[in-house]
Amino acid sequence: MQAVHVWDVLVRIFHWALVAAVLLSFYTLKTDGAPFLFPIEIHAQAGYVVLGLLTFRWIWAFFGTHYARFRAFLTSPKTSASYAQSLIRRQPTPYAGHNPLGGWAVLILMLSLTFQAVSGLFLSDDIFFSGPLYGSLGNAFSNALVSWHALNAQFLMVLIGLHLVAIAVHAALGERLVKAMFTGVKTFTRTPADAINVSIRLPIISALVAILAGIGMSVFFWLQ
Repeated sequence: MQAVHVWDVLVRIFHWALVAAVLLSFYTLKTDGAPFLFPIEIHAQAGYVVLGLLTFRWIWAFFGTHYARFRAFLTSPKTSASYAQSLIRRQPTPYAGHNPLGGWAVLILMLSLTFQAVSGLFLSDDIFFSGPLYGSLGNAFSNALVSWHALNAQFLMVLIGLHLVAIAVHAALGERLVKAMFTGVKTFTRTPADAINVSIRLPIISALVAILAGIGMSVFFWLQ
């Protein structure tokens, strides 16, 4: 067995914090929000947290550790098609980081979540809540975003469902993705296609910039 340290501690914290924030935002939107007195406010605050987390992740995707970067997991269509064929044959090529299909799925999920969090800043329910940017580009623009925000929420549910299915499929094939997102380590019986001898040490300056930018983004809109 070959152990590869893939996910740094910041990626792991980001992942589980994002899961919690997204679950909270869906819960306060799709239920009566109990025990929260004003669930729409909690929904908005969860959105600010999501926006801050994504701010961190976008920066980390360019300046973070190796496997966290886009260049490590966004592959060509040819590579993605080849991986899909190996998956259909139930003999997928092992990847330490995101596999070619998973890499593109991560990008689509990040884009959808970013749109959802940013669009929410411009919305209002006309009763209990108005986003910090509501009306800043005109009420007509904010009103036009309502349907897109709702439609993208449904799209997100589909993406999350596919993500869970992918986790189950890989678990059936012997790859424990959930465990790796807790420990940061994956184990392989053969060398991963993207294996590379790199240090998992955090680039301190990039980490500080990404963390402060994420926190600053959340706090700025939370206080509006």
